[in-house]
Amino acid sequence: MSALLELRGVCSAYGDSQVLFGVDLRIEAGQVVTLVGRNGTGKSTTVKGVTCMHGVARGEVLLHGEPIQHLTPEAVAQRGISLVPEGRRIFPNLTVRENLLAFARLPTQSQGGGTGWNIERVFEQFPSLAQRQSNLGDELSGGEQQMLAIGRALLRNGQLLVIDEATEGLAPLIRHEIWQCLKRLKQEGLAMLVIDKHLQPLLALGDMHYVLDRGRVAWGGDSAALAASPEIWGRYVGVT
Repeated sequence: MSALLELRGVCSAYGDSQVLFGVDLRIEAGQVVTLVGRNGTGKSTTVKGVTCMHGVARGEVLLHGEPIQHLTPEAVAQRGISLVPEGRRIFPNLTVRENLLAFARLPTQSQGGGTGWNIERVFEQFPSLAQRQSNLGDELSGGEQQMLAIGRALLRNGQLLVIDEATEGLAPLIRHEIWQCLKRLKQEGLAMLVIDKHLQPLLALGDMHYVLDRGRVAWGGDSAALAASPEIWGRYVGVT
């Protein structure tokens, strides 16, 4: 049986500068996989390959066993991969509700596992957004903007949620709220690929972890194996 998402030997470059060197990665339906490593190791480039935001020079990106690396980002989103990008990228001149409406999409049978998200469910997940639904995007705090970015991605009703830098730049209390949200999404069976710099929450959330170093997968394993491998933490990740 094919995985929900699989990367096979993915190589990627920016001009003459190669960034990824044969990355292999696998996500099963309902599984949470994390991608960890120091800055500049290729994590965001991997995300761009998954979502077709940047071309794959060699290798394959497979969704349910079908290659998708030749598709446009919009076509990939329509196939069921929803992105929460680094930096959030919400529309500053639209209200919270308008930001959500701009991305809302009903689940379809082809998405097989869409969670039936609508604006009301997003507001239940993030009550502070409901209270500020008439505020413009640039009137929100960083934490509220990240909640909005996650809510916007959920409204795509996809099968896989990809989150690049889940809690970057957020205060500890807001980080905790984001992690609790992701735990609830996992309990609902939503598959996720999560990037973040805070290892302990990733260990609690993830089923499988891939450590990138210089554009290659240096290590892969489950949370128990990663927790028991402090040498991996120190060499490739750093303790956070």
